[in-house]
Amino acid sequence: MGSLYAIYRKEMGHYFVSPIAYIFIGLFLILTAFFFNVILSEVIKQSFQMEMQGMRFGAPSDFDVPAAVMRNFFGILSTLVLFFTPILTMSVYAEERKRGTMELLMTSPVSELEIVLGKYLASLSLFALMLLPTASYMIFMCLRSDPRPPWSMLAAGYAGVLLLGGSLLALGSFVSSLTENQLIAAVITFAASLFIWVLDIGRSTDSGGGAVLQYLSVIRHYEDFTRGVIDTSSLIYYASFIVLFVFLTVRSVDSMRWRRA
Repeated sequence: MGSLYAIYRKEMGHYFVSPIAYIFIGLFLILTAFFFNVILSEVIKQSFQMEMQGMRFGAPSDFDVPAAVMRNFFGILSTLVLFFTPILTMSVYAEERKRGTMELLMTSPVSELEIVLGKYLASLSLFALMLLPTASYMIFMCLRSDPRPPWSMLAAGYAGVLLLGGSLLALGSFVSSLTENQLIAAVITFAASLFIWVLDIGRSTDSGGGAVLQYLSVIRHYEDFTRGVIDTSSLIYYASFIVLFVFLTVRSVDSMRWRRA
């Protein structure tokens, strides 16, 4: 456990010793703030239009503004995660392999699992730090809403973002362990993430193959969280996805040690 924490602390220090992490987080927050403002303005405008139509036809409007904002905002967050996670993971192993510092890790009394978990948890922590300020937008909206939306919907949405991000980070870490070129790692990670993202597009769920592809789509399970629903099958899917690629990364790191032996 001490070795794992040492790897984790080293990786976190690596992120924040240069301005890259601050620029990365700043850009992410600027984009999320911009999209949140646009979504909120459009949803409020749509709500007013529906109220006017309701008054004209004598029917009350039951448009749920906070829920609509949350669904749309979490949808935008998932798209940003698709683009940001390859950049976040491209240097996890590729940079160390290029610099030759991976050899120091291989000769140190640290297991492959501790190396992989330490690096993965560090990238996941940075991802969580990126998300944390965005919660203030949602909390402010919820506190200003009447009636207030259930906090469980907000919690489910962010749980979905963390699981989606954690899955793509595990995939990106595995790809980064396969190459010394950061750009190649980022491109392959994005392509692989996009592939499992659109896996079920245009597929009919009536056939067995269509149902399988729909289950394997990483975004299909995320949609339940944006509606405030935490499905057991979605939790199992994301947990299995993360465990699978962490295991593959451990095998990849282990192969580095054997090649150098």
